[in-house]
Formats: sequence, structure tokens, C-alpha cells
Amino acid sequence: MNAFEYARPATLAEAVGLLSANEGETAALAGGTDLLSLMKDFVVEPKRVVSLMGIAPLQAITVGNDGLKIGATVTLDALLQSGAINQWGAKWPALWHAAAGIKSPQLRAMGTVGGELLQRPRCWYFRRGHGLLGLDANGESLVARGDHRYHAIFDNAGPAKFVHASSLAPALIACGATAEVASPRGNRAVKVEELYKTPAKAGERETTLANDELLVSVTLPKPLSKSATYEVRPRQGLDWPLVAASVAIDGGATRVVLGHVAPKPWSVDAAALNGKSPDAAAIASFATAALKGATPLAGNAYKVELAQVAIRRAFAAALKGS
Repeated sequence: MNAFEYARPATLAEAVGLLSANEGETAALAGGTDLLSLMKDFVVEPKRVVSLMGIAPLQAITVGNDGLKIGATVTLDALLQSGAINQWGAKWPALWHAAAGIKSPQLRAMGTVGGELLQRPRCWYFRRGHGLLGLDANGESLVARGDHRYHAIFDNAGPAKFVHASSLAPALIACGATAEVASPRGNRAVKVEELYKTPAKAGERETTLANDELLVSVTLPKPLSKSATYEVRPRQGLDWPLVAASVAIDGGATRVVLGHVAPKPWSVDAAALNGKSPDAAAIASFATAALKGATPLAGNAYKVELAQVAIRRAFAAALKGS
């Protein structure tokens, strides 16, 4: 790991100021479960690291007129233990399922909501220094011709073939969450899905945040008891899911978001189910249709069936209210 300057601001304004200086050479540090490993492997080499853990407002979970607001440095353990979420996930089951699915005690104790949402891809080509797109010296894709069993089956026609790693993002998107982002230009609110993009060329990032922008919080507008997240994991291991599906049913509107299948959380058009209470046959038909647009690589076609299973089981849990 290279030497770096360390700063621990006490206020959000101080943090934004520190991050905006030396643009592109400064990194925000929350729990450190992702950033530090990237620095140890020289994948990222910031000259200044700004810790956010001394900023009290970022550690708060509050319920107000706008809904449930979760600070960016709330740990996953604190989220699960919060009375606002409810231990059994009765108010936002999709979010509770997603957070509870992160099985590692270390990750839950240290990992934060903001860090989990903005973690970098787990792609081993990226982690071994071949860039976000996993290109060789000639600009050809190492992923396409290499081991890509865990890579994307949607939105992979371009050079980006990694999958978005967040477990919380699909659930938050399905539940209609918004994010607050701070910068020297002021604060702005965006939908959580608008935090992400698929990079089209080398040098582009997988998020829409500028280098001087900081994720402050996420807000869920209202409880959605008919929601669920279902993840397919290898033998209940501590690693990341193979695929995930989050379902949220709000009155007559249904949202379905897949995780670990594309370079960003992948929203599925569920308009055909709006205003209906679908039975098992209708859900199975929907799940099959939802994966028709998948374009798996040679080694990850198994993800198509797993995603269909995840959709069916997420719907079953949501409709039971569990």
C-alpha cells in the first residue's frame, strides 16, 4: 500500500471540502472493507483518504414525514438491529432480507450502507489490475475469453461485463428509495437507480457521482410490507450472491430489480403484473419472460435459470408478507 494523507473531519462540510481538493486523488473511507483491500492491491492509489466515521449525522437512522432515512455510515449490523426496520423485516422486508443475507459477521460489523451501495465490482480482472473493463494490452476483453462464470448476463454487449456487487441496491430501488448527495455545489436528491451506470469506455466509472460528491443518506418513502429479496448463494457461503431478485408491490404497482446479473442493478419491466394478484403460474410465466433478453457468455448461462428461480421465490415471499 502506498503512503497517503489521512483526514477525519467532524462535519459534512469539512468532508466535502477535503474531498473536493486534489480532485481524483482523494477517496472517502467508511468501514474500509472494500477500499483498503483495493489500496493494498494497488488497484486504487489515493493520495488522501477522508474518513467519514466521525460525522454523527451520517450514522443516524430517522423516521420522519419523508419516510425512513438511513445515514451513509450506518453499519449493516445497526441497520438490522434498528427498530425502524424491525427485527423481522415487517416494514421493509426486501431491505431486511438483503441486509440479513450478508452473512459475514465482520462485513456486517464494519461495512456501512453507503459503502455497500458504492462498493467496486468483485470482478477478478479488475481486482488484479486490468481495469474496470478487464482489457488486455491490445484493448481486447479478458473477460469474454477467460473465466467469466460470475459475470453479466444483461447489458454486456459493450466492454463492461462485470456485475454490480451491492446486495442492498436492488431492494432499495424496488422500494423507490432516493439518495442524498453532497458536493461543494450543494446537496441534491436522486433516485437510487440513478447512482449507477454502465461504463462504455476505459476511464469511466460505474457510478454517476462526481469525484467531489459524497453519498449522505438514502430514504425509503414509506413502508412496503409486500416486498422481498431472494438471493441464490453457493451453499450459503460468505461470498457474494450468484443472482438476486427484489420485488416490491405497492398498491397496484409492482417493481422487480435483479442483482448480480448486469454492471448495474437491473430493473425488469413488470407492468404486465400491475394491478394484479398473480398466481404461481403467472409469476413463473413472468420470470421466464423477464430473462428472454439475457445474453449470457459461454460460461455463465446457468445464471438465467437461477434468476428465474430468484424472481419466483421473491414473489412468493412478498405475497405472503414474509
